[in-house]
Amino acid sequence: MSGTDPFCTTPVDHLPSAARGGPVSHALSRVARLHRIAAGRRLKELGLYPGQEFLMMALWDCGPVRQSVLIRSLGLDPSTVTKMLQRLEQCGHVRRRPDPADRRAVLVEATEEGEALRARVEGVWHDLEGHSLTGLTPAERADLARLLARLEENLCHEAGECGTEPAGPPEPAEAPRVATAL
Repeated sequence: MSGTDPFCTTPVDHLPSAARGGPVSHALSRVARLHRIAAGRRLKELGLYPGQEFLMMALWDCGPVRQSVLIRSLGLDPSTVTKMLQRLEQCGHVRRRPDPADRRAVLVEATEEGEALRARVEGVWHDLEGHSLTGLTPAERADLARLLARLEENLCHEAGECGTEPAGPPEPAEAPRVATAL
């Protein structure tokens, strides 16, 4: 059979031959993809794109923060964060302004409208959590959270995103540090 043959498909419950050495990685990839799709559908109802909620969560927890700090904390490409901020600004959820301590730096903050989104985003995450974990006992949920934390720790070292590497020159004391999203 060739790769273009309609009968050359791998059922969802079977591992592709190239993934046989990594069944957990393959499953994790599929689950992450489906979780992002499910989150995206829920967030779309709020007028948000996937990923924008993490930016908003950082602002809700930290208040006004320099755009450069926000970029580092989210671990995304600066152009991606800039595009996210432009969209969120156009929707009235965030505002950017010069930092009074250093007019060359830009502070980002949630607007009142952006603050009002918080309860709705919390609802989305609560709903998604319940749906994702349906059928798991409280003990299984705790085990899953513990195991995923272990995987995250392992992978952050692989990705070099554990916070042990210098992130460039330090920000002045008045610029708050933002906890890493995810």
